[in-house]
Amino acid sequence: MPGSKIRQVEPNLTVVELSGHLNLGNELMTVEAAVKRLIQDGARKLVVDLTKLDYIDSAGIGMLVGCNGQMDRAGGKMRLAGAQGSVAKAFGVVHMDHITSLDPDVDTALRIFSVDGAGA
Repeated sequence: MPGSKIRQVEPNLTVVELSGHLNLGNELMTVEAAVKRLIQDGARKLVVDLTKLDYIDSAGIGMLVGCNGQMDRAGGKMRLAGAQGSVAKAFGVVHMDHITSLDPDVDTALRIFSVDGAGA
């Protein structure tokens, strides 16, 4: 069962912390709705912290790709940070680094956003 926590780092920089499992089911839809709502409400710099995420399936990856696309269309940038273990392996299989920005940890993602302003 995934957990999610949202925290505002700066007025225009949001971190969504995911934990547990991100797989097909009601919890996935709840997390997806929360992230999409953040984007609709004006979030333009978003870091998804995967440090405590133990498992992701194709539905979870699809959700992240969809949210990344919505963020791109809104003129913002989403970065995924801290993927490890089976989550990092799953990202490697689908070449997630070609789809969105992957950072080793949240601090790196935050630093990139603050250094270049746009987070590109």
